[in-house]
Amino acid sequence: MQKPKMAIQLYTLRDHIKTAEDFDSTLSRLQNMGVRDVQISAIGDIPAETQRDILQKHGMQVCVTHKSFDWMLEAPQDVIEHHRIIGCSAIGIGAAPNDARYNTRTVRAFIEKAQRVGKLFRESGMQFHYHNHAFEFHRLDDHMGCMMDLLLNETDPELFWFIPDLAWIRYGGQDPAEFLYKMRGRVKVVHFKDYVFDKDGYRKFVSLGRGVVDLKACYQAVCELGIPFIAYEQDCDWTDGDPFKSTEESWAFLQSL
Repeated sequence: MQKPKMAIQLYTLRDHIKTAEDFDSTLSRLQNMGVRDVQISAIGDIPAETQRDILQKHGMQVCVTHKSFDWMLEAPQDVIEHHRIIGCSAIGIGAAPNDARYNTRTVRAFIEKAQRVGKLFRESGMQFHYHNHAFEFHRLDDHMGCMMDLLLNETDPELFWFIPDLAWIRYGGQDPAEFLYKMRGRVKVVHFKDYVFDKDGYRKFVSLGRGVVDLKACYQAVCELGIPFIAYEQDCDWTDGDPFKSTEESWAFLQSL
């Protein structure tokens, strides 16, 4: 079995990567924790060359990104060049646009656009990646299945890859460890995320290992499938309101695996 590399999804620390100075400081803190791989998402308006220089300063590699789908549609060559500069071949989006989520027609229209972009990326040695939430597992208005069924079954595995988010898969009613096998050969990075339900029944995100997601079973599946990267991500509800503290706790959990 191949053991994955561990990474940090910088969306967790998004309020601390808005300027070049903050990006530098944040990567310094992560470097001191032993982090060598990151996902770039929700970063401020920092030129690609500056990002590259700061990444190199701290010995960091970018395993995947989240970028605007509109940017990919409007200026795909700019997206490709940006990723060439920062040294990343995996280009992701955080979710499908709102207008793509209603029925088979809107989902298929999104798939057509995504695969058009994915073909351009592929021709440039890069790959389009899709990050899920829970809505992809809700039944479509005009279909007994869900959006995820269409994304899995009606996309070209050469052009459309996935960034499976384990917490959202579980929240969507699926077993995340088992679901990873449905994406076999189409995943470079898995998002490890955890949550609990509070006393009022509301979902609350927590540091890894403190919630309801069976992350040890997911880790075993990642190893068996040979997926190269696991990235910790937490959307909100950080420990003591401090995303760095939650990151440190979650990083320790990943090392324990």
